[in-house]
Amino acid sequence: MRAVQVKEFGGPGGLQPVELPDPVAGPGEVLIETAVASVLWVETMIRRTGGRPYFTLDPPYVPGNGVGGTVRAVGDGVDPGWIGREVVAHTGGGGGYAQLVAAAAEGVSAVPPGLKVPDAAALLHDGVTATAIFDRLRVTAGDRVLVVGASGGLGIVAMQLARCRGAQMVATARDESKLDRLRPLGTVVDSEDASWQDRIRSAIGEVDVVIDNVGGALGEAALDLLAQGGRFSAHGTPSGRFANLDPERVRGLGAEVIGIGDAQLNTNTRRRLTDRILAEAAAGRIRPLIGHTWPLEHAADAHAAIESRAVIGTTQLLAS
Repeated sequence: MRAVQVKEFGGPGGLQPVELPDPVAGPGEVLIETAVASVLWVETMIRRTGGRPYFTLDPPYVPGNGVGGTVRAVGDGVDPGWIGREVVAHTGGGGGYAQLVAAAAEGVSAVPPGLKVPDAAALLHDGVTATAIFDRLRVTAGDRVLVVGASGGLGIVAMQLARCRGAQMVATARDESKLDRLRPLGTVVDSEDASWQDRIRSAIGEVDVVIDNVGGALGEAALDLLAQGGRFSAHGTPSGRFANLDPERVRGLGAEVIGIGDAQLNTNTRRRLTDRILAEAAAGRIRPLIGHTWPLEHAADAHAAIESRAVIGTTQLLAS
């Protein structure tokens, strides 16, 4: 089968197309013929640096933690009724940039009728993470929500989830072309405008919830907009680091702060949230934005585009 491996840590050129033996479905697994593979920001970070101490991958390895496609075979102990069904699946941390993927059946979700496989795959990570964060922060009707860095897949879903829950919402992004794509979803402020905080205050006042998809100085500045007793999810790192929120200010606000660890889910919870967000999408309440696609062999181009922030929404590789 065709696949892409990280041959060495460093630049995108470390991603190389290869031919590998076809995998087989072991006990408790399904074999998926991949239609699309998700490309995530964290995968570019691991490729650059190895991601230690949080990740332990060593080259050569096949990246990719999420795919959408069709089940072609099942292993022992798996219902053969899965064969021929369109599914999305977490791959267990790697192996997704490939034409065939053997994945644990317990991590597989059926694509509901009326939903296309690429759209379902676009929600496999971003939709699930956004839902987990919104649940953890108890976002509900009447809350005022700030989505920091809304041009990625997670931010776009977060904007829509806020609306679905009856919250008021304002978001930040940069680059006029991205702002134009996001405006149909709600109020969006240019984070490169020196007065962006004032513009948010004018639009919505102080906010009850911050969804920080960026981290760094921008995420830290968002704390200035948080209301007394507010909630803050400091999970983003595209700036190069998490937001370093001043503990004294957090205590003074009586704020609740969560991080990326609070969005780490066990298999049962992840599958439950996957099925939930796919149902929302099938009903037309959530619509992912697939901004860019590349052929599987051009994974290096996809990584380079993500790192240069030239993408909007979800990025995918086409494997078939």
